[in-house]
Amino acid sequence: DKGDWWYETGGHGWGNNEKQYYVAGITGTDTLAAIKDGNLTIKLIKKAIGTNPYASVRMNTTQAWKYGYFEMRAKMPSGRGTWPAFWMLPKDFKSWPLDGEIDIMEYVGYEPNVVHGTIHTQAYNHSIGTQRGTKRSIQNAETEFHTYALLWTPEKIRVYVDGYNYFTFSNDEAGNKNTWPFNVPFYLKLNLAMGGNWGGAQGIDETITSASYVVDYVRVYQLATGVD
Repeated sequence: DKGDWWYETGGHGWGNNEKQYYVAGITGTDTLAAIKDGNLTIKLIKKAIGTNPYASVRMNTTQAWKYGYFEMRAKMPSGRGTWPAFWMLPKDFKSWPLDGEIDIMEYVGYEPNVVHGTIHTQAYNHSIGTQRGTKRSIQNAETEFHTYALLWTPEKIRVYVDGYNYFTFSNDEAGNKNTWPFNVPFYLKLNLAMGGNWGGAQGIDETITSASYVVDYVRVYQLATGVD
């Protein structure tokens, strides 16, 4: 639904030296984002576009939210080098990591059946070795659907897989954007990258010609009057 999502396009590495070119759903005769049997499939294919050897999709919601419960039910792609994500950036994004980032779910193909939940701020991010987040092992991430969720309130960010809260980040109440920029509306994002600083940390399986990230649903819930 183009009223709910729009495509981000380009192949400039996206800040992580990624190898894919993001297209607006279709490239030539290849459809890389489609609904079938009630599921959205985001597909990555081995197809050169400019200097990028792969093509894929990155989608951004048209609406942004401040606080709420955000949930996706999905199956992960397979293969070394693949790097799908379900994440958030602020509506008024100007500078990373100052403006903040919430990674509800990231999955790197060289580490099957392990999911990651992470936050990034000016004070807490991987570029200075202070990143806050953790990971959790699950079963059959690539062949079965699992739920990945975020509960975001003014006090805390909680990340879940299959209903289990495995990562929590608390507001230090200092009123400092460097440690808590999570008090403004954020967009939701879905993408499937290939390679890059993390996804390609153990190389790319060059025999992979396609990979699929299958999403059953993305749902957003908010309280009718404020957030408790």
